[in-house]
Amino acid sequence: MDLSSRGGVDRRRLVKWGGLAAAGLVAAGGPLASAGAGHAAPTPTGSPRRDRIPRDTLPGGAYDRYVARLAAERGFSGVVMLSHQGRTVLSRSYGMADREKGIRNHEGTAFSLSSAGKPFHAVAILQLAQRGRVRLSDPLGEHLTGLDPEVARRVTIHHLLSGTSGLDSPAEDVQRVFQSRAEVSDHYLRRARQAKLVGVPGVPTTTHQEAEAVIPGLIVEVVTGTTYWDYVEEKIFRRCGMTGSAFYTRPQWLTDRRIAHPYMTLDDGSQVDAVRNLDKSSPDPWVLGKNPGRAFIDAPGDGGFATAPDLVRFARALGDGTLLDRPWADVLTAAKIPHGPRSFGSYGIPISIVEGQWMFQRAGGNPGVVANWSIYPDTGWVGVILGNSDSEGVSLQYVIERETQAVTGASPGGGSGG
Repeated sequence: MDLSSRGGVDRRRLVKWGGLAAAGLVAAGGPLASAGAGHAAPTPTGSPRRDRIPRDTLPGGAYDRYVARLAAERGFSGVVMLSHQGRTVLSRSYGMADREKGIRNHEGTAFSLSSAGKPFHAVAILQLAQRGRVRLSDPLGEHLTGLDPEVARRVTIHHLLSGTSGLDSPAEDVQRVFQSRAEVSDHYLRRARQAKLVGVPGVPTTTHQEAEAVIPGLIVEVVTGTTYWDYVEEKIFRRCGMTGSAFYTRPQWLTDRRIAHPYMTLDDGSQVDAVRNLDKSSPDPWVLGKNPGRAFIDAPGDGGFATAPDLVRFARALGDGTLLDRPWADVLTAAKIPHGPRSFGSYGIPISIVEGQWMFQRAGGNPGVVANWSIYPDTGWVGVILGNSDSEGVSLQYVIERETQAVTGASPGGGSGG
């Protein structure tokens, strides 16, 4: 499920999550010392100071205390991390990754990303464009067969990546339980071929379409001759050193002690492990009838699992040439579609101007699943929020705002910049 609006976190959606509270764990190697603490001040040229560590980001600071209260009072279960120029400033873990086996969440726990993994397909496409194997102006029919003729002719790769395709996908059977990678692949290829053009390509919309994620993943498969999952694991995860990240299958989710299980709230208020209870569904209207465990593996172009340190590595790799040459990295995050006074759409990553600096951010969620990563490129900060339990009274939007406030000094309620 996509929790990101075209200009950041959708303020209409208060995603609730939490779990059993546990003592916070500090990252291996320890946090940064408090030297240089204090809110980042602009340099004489007006640019944010890259060397300052705002006191609200430090262990014991305002953001740390806020998350600790969520764990103690409202059942937050998950991991939060703040990194500055590649060094961990704050790392906290709360709750249980697997209640049945008594496994706690920790810094090395991999969490389902849901839509927070969608930018991987944009990076993959730009890697191919950088090598001259695709062009962003290519109509979809140049790479895929069986599409609706109008879709094949009029919709381009750029339209998909920018969220301006005008496509509509048929309603999905959320009760279906998949049993193999091949079944998932065949299913989403059929659904891509059923997508219809209902809008004008190039015109922004506020709707989130499955086809805009799946079709780029399928193009990666056609061009490279390998599965989308294998391509991303090799060309993105391994390049970045994301050793705890992968497109895990349901059998791995059930047996690997490093993967957090999603705890889904039912109608009666009880919680169940979604992966161990495929017959149960979420009553939440935003994800009505869904259960993330029914997917054998995430759809091409979507999802994946990652640890908090791995997402920091991904963020760093976007800016240092590991994944894309600098011009192509700029293409990924360049503002393309205005969505508000200070918020824009790029290729799969909502971006905002907050306190005079850029913020790149992507969120996602499902029953018992919440994920968000934020990049503050002007000052070298990265923030990660990962959770594995539904909970009343905990909103991802507000946690992101508190993180942004700590990093940038933004006023409360102004974190998204929109």
